[in-house]
Amino acid sequence: MIPILDLSRQYQALATELNDALLKAAASTQYILGPNVKAFEQEAADFIGVKHAIGCASGTDALVLSMLALKLGTLHYGEPAEILTTPFTYIATSETMAQVGATPVFVDVEPNSFNLDMKQLEKALTPRTKAIVPVHLYGLPCNMNEIMAFANANGLAVIEDCAQAMGAEYQGKKVGSFGDLGGFSFFPSKNLGCMGDGGMVTTNSDELAERVRMLRVHGSRQRYYHEEAGLNSRLDDIQAAVLRVKLPHLNDFNAARQAVAQRYNEWLKPLAEFVTTPSVPADRTHVFHQYTLRLNTTDASVRDAIQASMRDAGVTTMIYYPVPGYSQQTHANLHCNPMDFPATEALRAQVLSLPMFPELTEDEQRTVVTALESAVKDNVSGFNRQPALEQVY
Repeated sequence: MIPILDLSRQYQALATELNDALLKAAASTQYILGPNVKAFEQEAADFIGVKHAIGCASGTDALVLSMLALKLGTLHYGEPAEILTTPFTYIATSETMAQVGATPVFVDVEPNSFNLDMKQLEKALTPRTKAIVPVHLYGLPCNMNEIMAFANANGLAVIEDCAQAMGAEYQGKKVGSFGDLGGFSFFPSKNLGCMGDGGMVTTNSDELAERVRMLRVHGSRQRYYHEEAGLNSRLDDIQAAVLRVKLPHLNDFNAARQAVAQRYNEWLKPLAEFVTTPSVPADRTHVFHQYTLRLNTTDASVRDAIQASMRDAGVTTMIYYPVPGYSQQTHANLHCNPMDFPATEALRAQVLSLPMFPELTEDEQRTVVTALESAVKDNVSGFNRQPALEQVY
């Protein structure tokens, strides 16, 4: 079975370095905010091109800490601040807003980039809007020039959700360096993944960096003195040791993902009537955390049949994401109307992610493409039978 992801191959390639780093970290007994954390924070800040990188316990906590640092919760506003974001992403993006006492306001996405539709942002503004959380979905950066211009014009903070985009660039700058803060995840499946949970907040603001550092240790700058309610959210030194081994290889990992994506795009051209493959604007780099295509059908049952057929052929696929944020039970209190999000509603029935990881072989890719071709052939009647949509950004 060809998996959607195989972590064992990367581990085997780096086993000697990783095992040595793990043993040294274990022997040091400095497990909490130890020397590897401090060193990794500097190395990550240099890699991204920011003044500060602050390790934390997860990508989810990176968003929570960022929102608390910006004082976006009811504790500071007295009523929930509204935060504009995408419904087409993992639940952590909007879930964290609810956790700090803010209100997520969903904005529809572009059907080709899967990222926030700038034309929809203005419509979502209210006097309570305080921030935007753009998500660089699947590893493709958002249009950060337009987002930052919109935010600055309206006095809004920006928290970049970079969980899937470590190393991606927009106009020569890495994501996580544009907004007031950036949140990263080092979950094992990410482009830069550790051996458990881990996360990081980036910023160029000395003040915000100091607040994040305080908030990650129970709201304390001095031991036993607590200024406000914070979190216990520290990056383990052992995980930082793993990340320090992997970070120097990240550009190579991402280049390998891009090569895999390029082959998919080329080999899937004969299916252009049935599938729309990812396209990357010239002003940014896509690091392909996922390789996600669109099936040219509005019938989710066709996608389900294709997924089942590929599984029978020995190929694993995934759907990221079948349930948008506005349809999640946790956000039922928002009373959103799915019809207000036509692009997201279409995508939830169309997207299909193929196996994607740096070590995926060409032979394996050939098998994936052959399985998809066969599955499409068996389900031709369910397609719209129209050419792929023009890629417009």
